[in-house]
Amino acid sequence: MNLCFSTMALTRLLVTAFFLSVVNAKLVRQSDEVRNELEEYVQNKKAEINPRYRLHYHVMPPVGWMNDPNGFSFYKGEYHIFYQYYPYDSIWGPMHWGHSSSPDLVNWKELPTALIPEEEMCFSGSAVVDGESLILIYTGRINLEGDNYNESQYLAVSDDGINFYKHVGNPVLALPSGGSPDFRDPKVWKHGDYYYVVIGTTTNNQQTGRVVLYRSSDLISWEYLSVIGESGDDLGYMWECPDFFELDGKFVLLMSPQGVEPQGDRYKNLYQTGYIIGSFDYETFQFVPEVDFQELDYGHDFYASQTMEHDGKRYVLGWFSMWEQPHPEKDDGWSGALTMVREIKLVDNRILMSPVEAMKQLRNDTVLIGDFNEGQVLSFDNTAEIIVEGDLEYKIELLIEGRNGGDQALITWDPAVGKVAIDRGSDDVRQVEWSPIGSKSWRLFLDTSSLELFCGEGEVVFSSRLYVEDPWNVINLSPQSLKIESWHLKRSVPES
Repeated sequence: MNLCFSTMALTRLLVTAFFLSVVNAKLVRQSDEVRNELEEYVQNKKAEINPRYRLHYHVMPPVGWMNDPNGFSFYKGEYHIFYQYYPYDSIWGPMHWGHSSSPDLVNWKELPTALIPEEEMCFSGSAVVDGESLILIYTGRINLEGDNYNESQYLAVSDDGINFYKHVGNPVLALPSGGSPDFRDPKVWKHGDYYYVVIGTTTNNQQTGRVVLYRSSDLISWEYLSVIGESGDDLGYMWECPDFFELDGKFVLLMSPQGVEPQGDRYKNLYQTGYIIGSFDYETFQFVPEVDFQELDYGHDFYASQTMEHDGKRYVLGWFSMWEQPHPEKDDGWSGALTMVREIKLVDNRILMSPVEAMKQLRNDTVLIGDFNEGQVLSFDNTAEIIVEGDLEYKIELLIEGRNGGDQALITWDPAVGKVAIDRGSDDVRQVEWSPIGSKSWRLFLDTSSLELFCGEGEVVFSSRLYVEDPWNVINLSPQSLKIESWHLKRSVPES
């Protein structure tokens, strides 16, 4: 569906009767037909989905494939999250934008597919609210002859948060002449009289990842400003999914580098997600790094994160998966999920992540509050929240498994090396040093096929998928009794 709107009257057009009158009727009918056919397909396909790995409190695609979160925003009293989506198969395909909304970042409802590809695939992007308008800016990818392609930035606009109209003048920010065709994942925000956007790219020889900065007074005509970050020799060849924001008096450049080589315990996933802390000047458009790159999440399955701010708090979530890893749920008609939403803060030059407060609303039946003795087994249904306290002078070991087999994970604290680790077997270990800055407890969340561990104040967080049969058993293998509080959690996403 196409919408022609003037540069200076974007919002006015969206809130008047003229909004619909300027849409070409023929294109409206074609788009309605495609959209209706898609929604009918999704509803019919749901009946074929095997629910064995379906999650209870994580956003998932109703059917088909999901990857990066997009368009994380707050609009007309609700949070919105969009995501890369291919409804017609449980593997990556021509990208759409799936869509969910929530009043509290915990209870989510499915909404109709927001963007459907036409000549362009709808790659990742972001959203900005302006008056009554929710405006999406995304990468339109067009495949050319051979292996060639073009990536440029497109706009789509809504006045109700459900129906989106593509700007007739797309792309609004074309691939720069002579630039790398990898030019994607715009993250937009407004500061003063201007909109700003950061975009991930690489050099023409695909050796150096970069994040570039543009600004605009109207979201349509864009002015190049600067390179605000680049990889050098050790941070990969491509910086995807950039985000740039102020947090607790500093500026944070968040991105997902590709091509970073493993270094000891670090960078063991195929691609990474992390951040650089520094200062930024809106007059010179220069970002000055002050703290080197740090990983945001230390688990097996976390990528392409995106943040948003509302009521003075900044929130983040990521794709709960990783490229070129097994996705067992794909055999069931769907693939991929998003992590829980986390609130982030900056303390001692590092980001702390903690579950949003509303997660406590999901606590349902209490399983155990008290001593969790050595060798004891606790059984949970599909979901659990477990707060664990132990003596950090001694080892802590928790075995997480299904009651009838499948994957296992061993979560350990080893005081001899000062590290927390998650071991999924077959040398598939993620571990990191942990120095508590306050709380010394763990907060462990289990969903049907996932594990998220928050250590202390959130200075160390792991997100890992775990595919078990008939979840969950949790076994205390520690040489000590632990203190725990544990609950089943209520469902907060659609059942199917």
